[in-house]
Amino acid sequence: MVHFIETLALLSCAVVVVWLFRKLNLPAILAYLIAGIIVGEHGFSWVTENVNYEHFAELGIVFLLFTLGLEFSFTRLKAMRHLVFAVGGLQVLVSILAFTLVSLLFDLSFGASFTVAAVLALSSTAIVIRQLSETGAMKRKSGQISVAVLLFQDIAVVPLLIIIPMLATGGEGSMLLALLFALVKGVFVVALLFFIGKKLLPPLFDLVAQVRTDELFVLTTLLVTLFAAALTQWFGLSMALGAFLAGMMLGESEYKHQLEADIRPYRDILLGLFFMTIGMKLDPAILVSAPLQTLALIVSFMMIKIVVIRQLAIRAGESAKDGWASGIMLAQMGEFGFVLIALANQNDILPQNVASMLLVAGILSMAITPYMVNNARKWALTLSNTKQIDTSEFEQLPTQRKLKDHVIICGFGRVGQTVSRFLKQEHIDFVAIDIDPLRTSKARQAGENVLFGSSRKAELLNAAQIDTARLVVIAFGEDKQSSEVIQKVRAMAPEVPILVRTKNDDQLDMLQQAGANEVVPESLEGSLMLVSQVLSLSGVPFSRIVRRVQKERKNHYNHLHGFFQGEQTDMSVDSPRKIEFAHAIVLTKDAFAIGKTVGELGLAERRVALLSIKRGEQEIEDLPNDFVLMEQDMVIVRGRPRRVERFEGYINQGET
Repeated sequence: MVHFIETLALLSCAVVVVWLFRKLNLPAILAYLIAGIIVGEHGFSWVTENVNYEHFAELGIVFLLFTLGLEFSFTRLKAMRHLVFAVGGLQVLVSILAFTLVSLLFDLSFGASFTVAAVLALSSTAIVIRQLSETGAMKRKSGQISVAVLLFQDIAVVPLLIIIPMLATGGEGSMLLALLFALVKGVFVVALLFFIGKKLLPPLFDLVAQVRTDELFVLTTLLVTLFAAALTQWFGLSMALGAFLAGMMLGESEYKHQLEADIRPYRDILLGLFFMTIGMKLDPAILVSAPLQTLALIVSFMMIKIVVIRQLAIRAGESAKDGWASGIMLAQMGEFGFVLIALANQNDILPQNVASMLLVAGILSMAITPYMVNNARKWALTLSNTKQIDTSEFEQLPTQRKLKDHVIICGFGRVGQTVSRFLKQEHIDFVAIDIDPLRTSKARQAGENVLFGSSRKAELLNAAQIDTARLVVIAFGEDKQSSEVIQKVRAMAPEVPILVRTKNDDQLDMLQQAGANEVVPESLEGSLMLVSQVLSLSGVPFSRIVRRVQKERKNHYNHLHGFFQGEQTDMSVDSPRKIEFAHAIVLTKDAFAIGKTVGELGLAERRVALLSIKRGEQEIEDLPNDFVLMEQDMVIVRGRPRRVERFEGYINQGET
């Protein structure tokens, strides 16, 4: 019963704090840390036996590394080996050396100094990789450098776990043998996982996929992840390393995206629990008793790590901008540092006051990491004196000529390139803007008019000569970014027509209110194209098909917005607020609406739309306001779920 109450308190606090932080647009990771402080022994002591939770919390890192492994392949990892060893390996060695020397100056023993150095040299895999994934920075060079360093740090944890207990006994010979034995075990288990991943996992998932049972697929994914983690742990290696290798083996399979979707809910919940267990360790009393010392420790070790990583990245041939950005992202202390602190305390290597100070400094450095990761690129550009658009060869058009009545295409992916191909066939000039440097480079080499950068920036729109454009096409399909581009275009060229591509009709009204002249939802256009083919093959005259399709477009897809939801419909937190569903209501004998006209239903004020009424075998559309409702009429309406629910109550019982 006690454990149940503790779990209830843990979840309740997490829900409230995460909701509040999301409302304030603050990172969820920081919310989990604060929630951990509240429920922990230094807060309200609602949860005291957090050791039990830590075992589950570690699985969050395991699942995180599994999803990271899905993004990598062996060939990609092999291509990154110079970053893993030249930057990651040297970062660990140089940082440990520097922090050890500094710690010795404060009269700590060699064992304590080495432990402090090892703790500070590591960075947070969980926070950094999660933030890189959320911000989309994983594919940038700075993100790749950060991942390479984190991979080596996870590997380096193994020898550190061997060395630190031996510092208490001073056995150098046994330490060397233990490290050599660990290396042999590491090579063996990695080779074993590669064999299993290549030979056994693909046919296993083929068999599971043939059963077509989602539960079995999820269970198999969890089993494979935990088996790989347990195997590496059994051989004395990091559980996270085994999960990463398992993910990397499956990253080349056709089930990659399904695996990631299946594991994500477990990963996010357990990662949240992990960050809460970290927050439970924070003793706010230290902040009150020694605030300046704590601040000095945080600033000093973070600055040293930033400079070390920046220098090593430049030495490895990377740009100063990417070096600064990677250093800023990896400046914090890592979750494995807490494991090393606990190990040192068990062996009486680290003084208690030093251990407490490290815990507080580590947690605070982790708390500010989301903010640092989000701003790393901007700060790196400033520190390296690099312009925001640092690919100078993309700043001018290849044609170097004045354009007029041309089309500007924002986003040069598959849709943007298809649009450009048809424009060229009609001899209409165009300028495309795209944020992907590789795509931009290849397109320019082929002679296309493509600018590198963000369509939301005035400089790029001016370079695309928006003042003389006849049309702006926003083709990348991200509604929030599209809205920002629309507002920027409207501010610079109020009269130019704007055509926006969107994936569905969730944000159609928002985009039109932002200033878009036409919004083309892919799902609805796809439906119209399918319908036209169905009608054509069913013998309907082509002229009638064209009229029907044009009518739907003229009415802004009015009859296509609502649909009947099913088991696979996205019903996440935000979806019911923006998706409109179709719903059928049968008027029974005592229904309030019987005998009333359509005009008396107050559809507009209740913000629902009447699609049609079925009366017997007849379905009636485009109903006039004086149409009278009868018993057993089936009223089909469209609207957001809560509005439809209230409307159903109104026409049945007369509720307002």
